[in-house]
Amino acid sequence: MADNTVLLGHGSGGQMMKRLIDEVFLEAFGSPELLEGNDAGVGELPGTGRIAMSCDSFVVTPPFFPGGDIGRLAVCGTVNDVATSGARVRYLSCGFILEEGYPLDDLRTIVRSMADAAREAGVRIVTGDTKVVGRGSADGVYISTAGVGEVPCGVNLSGANCRPGDVVLVSGTLGDHGIAVMSTREGLAFATDIQSDAAPLNHLIAAAMDAAPHARCFRDPTRGGLASTLNEFADASGVAIEVDEDAIPVRPEVRGACEMLGYDPLQVANEGKMVAVVPAEEAQAALEAMRGAPYGENAAIIGRVLELDPGREAHVRVRTGWGATRILDMLVGEQLPRIC
Repeated sequence: MADNTVLLGHGSGGQMMKRLIDEVFLEAFGSPELLEGNDAGVGELPGTGRIAMSCDSFVVTPPFFPGGDIGRLAVCGTVNDVATSGARVRYLSCGFILEEGYPLDDLRTIVRSMADAAREAGVRIVTGDTKVVGRGSADGVYISTAGVGEVPCGVNLSGANCRPGDVVLVSGTLGDHGIAVMSTREGLAFATDIQSDAAPLNHLIAAAMDAAPHARCFRDPTRGGLASTLNEFADASGVAIEVDEDAIPVRPEVRGACEMLGYDPLQVANEGKMVAVVPAEEAQAALEAMRGAPYGENAAIIGRVLELDPGREAHVRVRTGWGATRILDMLVGEQLPRIC
C-alpha cells in the first residue's frame, strides 16, 4: 500500500479495504479458510462435523437510526455472515467497549434490541465481555460480535463457485440502510421516512437453499454495497457478471436521496439484504422462496454470470435501460464512514 497510515477509506468495503486485507491481514494470517474470502470461515471439528464462524465489529454513528440501532445491527450482521455459509446459526458472543459517561438507559435499550433480534433469528447469546474506557477515548459504544453455526453435510457455498450461465438474485431493495443512517447523521429531511433494512436473514437463506439445492453462494452486500459483493464474486470465480439496471430494486426515495447526495445506490451499504447466485434452472424456485420468506417480498432476479472474455480481468458491468453497458467497480475511497 502507498499509504503509511490507516485512513477512513480502509474501512469502506471497497478497493482500499481489499488492499488492507490482502497486504496486511492475509499476508500475516493466511489460513486456507481465511484465503477463501467468504463472510464466514468453515472448518472441521473432530467428532462434530463442520462449523462456520464469523465475527464483526460495529461502530455506527449515530447508534440509533430509523429502523434500528447498533444493537440490532450487531446481531443481524453476524447472523447473516454465518448464514451465508449455509450454516444453521446457533450461538453468538458479544463484546462491548463503553465510554465513561455513556447513558445506562441507552445501553439498556441497545441490549434489549440485541435480545429481540436474537430471538427473531432463533439464536442464543452465550458469552460476552465488557470494557470501559475514559471519556474521549471512544464514541459512546462499540460492539463486537461473533457467531457459530453448523454446516449441513454436502453444503459448500463460496464466492468462488459462480459459473457462466448462473443467475444473480437480490432479496430486496438496495441502499436503505446507508441512506437511513446518513440522513439521520446529517439531519437531512426527505419527503418520506427512509428506514434501515437491518434484519436477520438466516431463515430466508434456508428457504432459498431448500428451493435451490445447488445454490453457489450467498453474500450480504454491506459496506461497498452490491458493487463490492459482485466484484468479489467475479474475482473469486474468474468470471464476468452482468446485471440489468432496471431489474435492480431501489426505492424511489432512496434513489432520489442518492441522486441528491451524489451516490450510486449500488455502492451504498445494506444490512438486511442478500445476494444469491444459483444455477439458471433453479433461479425461479429460489426467487419464489425468497419472496415467501420474511424480508424477501421485493426479491428480484437482476443478472447473470458470463464467460470471461479472453485477455480480460474479471469484472462486473451494468446494462442500462438504453441497452448500453458500464463497468460497476468497487468503491475507491470512503463513501459513508461509520455506517455499521
